[in-house]
Amino acid sequence: MVAITHVGLAVPDVEEAVQWYEKVLGFKLIAGPYTFNAEEEQAENMTQDLLGSHIKKMKNAHMTADNQVGIELFEFNKPQMPLVLKDSDEQYQSYFHMCLIADDVEKLADKIEQSGGKKRSQVWNTRPEKPYYLIYCEDPFGNIIELYSHSTELMYGNREE
Repeated sequence: MVAITHVGLAVPDVEEAVQWYEKVLGFKLIAGPYTFNAEEEQAENMTQDLLGSHIKKMKNAHMTADNQVGIELFEFNKPQMPLVLKDSDEQYQSYFHMCLIADDVEKLADKIEQSGGKKRSQVWNTRPEKPYYLIYCEDPFGNIIELYSHSTELMYGNREE
């Protein structure tokens, strides 16, 4: 089984985007906003596995729709998300990864690697008290594919922080 759990979107202001997605589309905030500062993190961390070591500061939040498919909003502060030109207006590049649920994240990551893609990270456990795992991969074309063992709501919802 493979299913989409969430899509990552870059936004210029994560708090403003959370409010918009709540008010306009009815998404629910389930985790965050979190702040990432590389200077305060361990050398190995999930954020830089996903985005690369050049990312030094950013914010993110997890939201879910009524069907339990989520979006993860990212505000890049250092460096800012690259801009793309569209009809001569500068706009944020918004899509940069998708996340799938897999029965066996390690097995599917191996299959991705064996078919011309690659693994970007080790397997991470997002909740040490539970078997909730993720790994970052890339397809052969450079698109980031994140693999979850469970839904976004189970991976990040109802956490005490």
